[in-house]
Amino acid sequence: MNPSSIKKQISIVGGGSAALILAAELDTSKFDVTIFEKNSAPARKFLVAGEGGLNLTHSENETQFILKYSPYDFLAEHFHRFSNSSFIKWLNDMGIETFIGSSGRVFPKKGIKPVEVLNVISDNIKKNKVSIQTKHEWMGFSETGTLLFKHGELVKEIISDVVVFCLGGASWPVTGSKGDWGDHFSKKGIIVHSFLASNCAYKINWPPELIPSIEGKALKNCSFTSGSKKIRGEAVLTAFGIEGSGIYPLSPELRKQLKEKGIAEIEIDLKPELSEKDLLLKLKKKSPNENYTQSLIKQLNLNRSQIALLKHFTSKEDFLDPIKLVHTIKHIHVIVIGADAIENAISTIGGIAIKEIDENFQLKKLPKHFVIGEMLDFDAPTGGYLLQACFTMAKSLAHHLNNKLT
Repeated sequence: MNPSSIKKQISIVGGGSAALILAAELDTSKFDVTIFEKNSAPARKFLVAGEGGLNLTHSENETQFILKYSPYDFLAEHFHRFSNSSFIKWLNDMGIETFIGSSGRVFPKKGIKPVEVLNVISDNIKKNKVSIQTKHEWMGFSETGTLLFKHGELVKEIISDVVVFCLGGASWPVTGSKGDWGDHFSKKGIIVHSFLASNCAYKINWPPELIPSIEGKALKNCSFTSGSKKIRGEAVLTAFGIEGSGIYPLSPELRKQLKEKGIAEIEIDLKPELSEKDLLLKLKKKSPNENYTQSLIKQLNLNRSQIALLKHFTSKEDFLDPIKLVHTIKHIHVIVIGADAIENAISTIGGIAIKEIDENFQLKKLPKHFVIGEMLDFDAPTGGYLLQACFTMAKSLAHHLNNKLT
């Protein structure tokens, strides 16, 4: 047999979102491809994350989209090759219709369940003749550098020409994504950063008497600022602290402040569309029959929980002083004292340092071994950005292996 006709063996370690797209896109006329997944079925995290609505990506323009990642340079070229619009077309071509929600997020067409999306992708993997080996937990490397997997009571050694790791981060540990693979890479001299919660709730020491008035209440159409970053969105106040779409994008700045100072600060503007002057003019429209609080509710469209919040952040005299009150409406300063636990976070940062991979996600210290997805130490906000990054990396790596690997 001509040695050049022998297919190379590609092992994909982990069966999450990035792994599935990679497996669907690899050229199996050139490669024998096997996915090794420790659960009884792949993509458990994909299904769990989709229970509240499967947010596949975002419709934001590509120039702004890539800037949402931190860092973003390592992903930029790959994103240009397979952007959010490319991904939407890829889904549509496979028969998965999508729609754009009011927030710009992209979802499967109403009525299409996450498991149906997964089934379509899985069908493509089967057609591509990729083998999926479930209940295979990666145990690290052998002394000769091969892969070791625990399967039942057995430890199996797998010899591969190419290995792609898609083991995920440390969020959603209930799905098996625990980020407990770091030591295997550290032993190879590869830098692995500790995992931290991202896109999570942040702890605020609310006074006990305030909590009944604010717990579970939403601050809608507000702006939230930390450091140099300002976000328009919504947040939910809880007994623990604060969370929501207006808070999650502030995570990098909040983590930085917490690390440097032990505390972080968020400034809340309850009325970002109005200036202090505008608010004062509205207050002057107070009806003679209205008391002060009724006027705030009617003229400034403030609700009872917002008023309770304002009373907490002002003295009685300042609350009754329109000039000082409207200033507070625009500048509520809350102190964050910590982040929620990793197991409650939507996503994590940490993992293999970006400098440990080359421009094609290959580990510089471990040739023919690649890492994609949440295993890499980068940050992405909610809204479909993290899933898009996983799919972008997978699609781009498949292109590289199909066209460049010899």
